[in-house]
This record gives sequence, C-alpha cells and structure tokens, in this order.
Amino acid sequence: MTTSLQDGTMVDKICQFDLLNEIHDSEQKKPWPAGLYSKTLFKKHDLRVVLISMQAAAHMKEHHADGTLSIQILKGRLRVSVNGKPHELATGNLFTLGHSIRHHVEAKEDSAFLLTISWPSAEELASMKHRGYGT
Repeated sequence: MTTSLQDGTMVDKICQFDLLNEIHDSEQKKPWPAGLYSKTLFKKHDLRVVLISMQAAAHMKEHHADGTLSIQILKGRLRVSVNGKPHELATGNLFTLGHSIRHHVEAKEDSAFLLTISWPSAEELASMKHRGYGT
C-alpha cells in the first residue's frame, strides 16, 4: 500500500502489507516453477523486502546476498544451511546473516517467509570481491 499526501502526491515513506493475504494470494498462483514463488513487496536503494513461498521439499541452491539479511518464518519449517551447518527454522523464528555469506534454503514443509535485505551503498558494492547472486 502506498499512501498519498493531502496534495495527492504519492509517497512510499509509509507502506503496510497484509502478509497473511499476500501468502493466500501466492497460493492461488500454484503450480509454482521449481516449487517457489516470490514477490517483492518493497524495494528502495537501501532496503529490499521479499515474500517467498516454498512447497515442501523445494530448494534454493546455494547463493549469497550482497547485503545483511533476515529471514522471518511466517508459515511452515525451513532448513537454512550455512557452511554445511543446518539451522532448523519454524514459524515465528527470525534468522539473520551478514552480507556475502553463502547459504542454501530447503522447505521441510509448505512454507512462507519474509526476506529482508539491507542493501549496501554503491560504494560498498563496488568494494566487494564478488557481486550478485549465485556466484
């Protein structure tokens, strides 16, 4: 939801999302390619918020994000593996990772989570040894 000021100009300084409704909407779009569905809810130069739904046994191959991230489990159970160490996450759990840490995600059951990434500045990105996802 984007709010408008009294003069009618649109601003995105205040946004509100009904996450349960967003999850319900995602389930209406099945079947999902590779058992995954993602929707970017908010994207600015310094912040990304993405709702990701996964069917049981779906995987996100090992990858990394250039920014610090959090994974908030809204539904189901996930296994997030970092450096070969599995972290079991259930509804209500919050998990954080520093930037550039490679990880693998597996849905242990039908699941949905909110991925929030604190996006680095252009200068910080340029100074990183590696760039992008999946490299």
